[in-house]
Amino acid sequence: MTPIRLFSAAEQVAAHLQEAMLRGDLSGELPGIHQLAANLNVNHKTVAAALRRLEKVGLLVAQGAGRKRKITIPNSPASPSLKVAILLYEPYNAELIYLVQLTHLLIEAGHTPVFPDKTLTELGMEVNRVARLVNRTEVDAWIVVAGSTEVLEWFAGEAVPTFALFGSRQNVPIAGTGPQKSTAIVAAVRRLVELGHHRLVLLTREEYKKPQTKLRERVFLDELEAQGIHTGPFNLPDWQENLEGFHQCLASLFKHTPPTGLLIDTAPLFIAAQQHLAQRGIVAPQHVSLVCLDPDPTFVWCEPKIAHIRWDPSPMVRHIVRWVNNVSRGKDDRRQTFTKAEFIEGGTIGPMSEAR
Repeated sequence: MTPIRLFSAAEQVAAHLQEAMLRGDLSGELPGIHQLAANLNVNHKTVAAALRRLEKVGLLVAQGAGRKRKITIPNSPASPSLKVAILLYEPYNAELIYLVQLTHLLIEAGHTPVFPDKTLTELGMEVNRVARLVNRTEVDAWIVVAGSTEVLEWFAGEAVPTFALFGSRQNVPIAGTGPQKSTAIVAAVRRLVELGHHRLVLLTREEYKKPQTKLRERVFLDELEAQGIHTGPFNLPDWQENLEGFHQCLASLFKHTPPTGLLIDTAPLFIAAQQHLAQRGIVAPQHVSLVCLDPDPTFVWCEPKIAHIRWDPSPMVRHIVRWVNNVSRGKDDRRQTFTKAEFIEGGTIGPMSEAR
């Protein structure tokens, strides 16, 4: 069992500053430690430790006592350097631990990771808007996080090398990696059915349902049918892709004949759903069973423990770095790999009570 690693305050500050530097919000010389501590509302010792980490990976260069540190993104003379754009799914992704690790490792390998000024959700996952962003962004390669089939097919037809991290990459001739969640989803559904649940709902993003249902969602519906549960729009509801639309969907689901179990796509959506339900007096597992389809470091602080699907991002990060290195050497690398995922039964699921 792979333990979840919690990042220290210094590591979190380092990640925050690194993102700002890669985005270009910080350039030239970094403000002093005490100014940064005041701006970030953290202890100056925490900032000092964060800066030492950034010096170690080569993002900062000390210029002597009493002088500000110089911001620099080093290139490795040992191998060709690439400028790599990481096209995020939505803005908060830049803070995800494995993407922070990825940017560190790319820099250590001599490459320059950059984040475009728009994410896929901000572009509405529209191919023409993505194309315009790509055409105005001068980079050597792209890493696309959670792209739709249509977006990834467009990238696969372009000359610029592209890597798909998550997303609907099946049957698309593009390099990629991600967790294989099918077996874990089946295990979660079977366990919920064993506990007496038959009104199960999967809350997932639109691009995984349209224009056709993707593999993970089909696995969910097929397992319900295998368990003798007739499926329909109730089990895989549509909702408008914004804050209001998500909460309207939840309100509608629990208005008349509510689900007794929710499987929720990502940690942010899970937390939002949990909060929405709690405000209505609906708590897990007494009134509804909740499962998150992703892990999150914050789950270790939750009581009851969050039922979720866990996977190790380290092999995926290593695969991406190898791919970038291969591309820098002129190799046409389109291999796809999958990371094993497992269902972790936490305290947010329980037997269905007669009241439900």
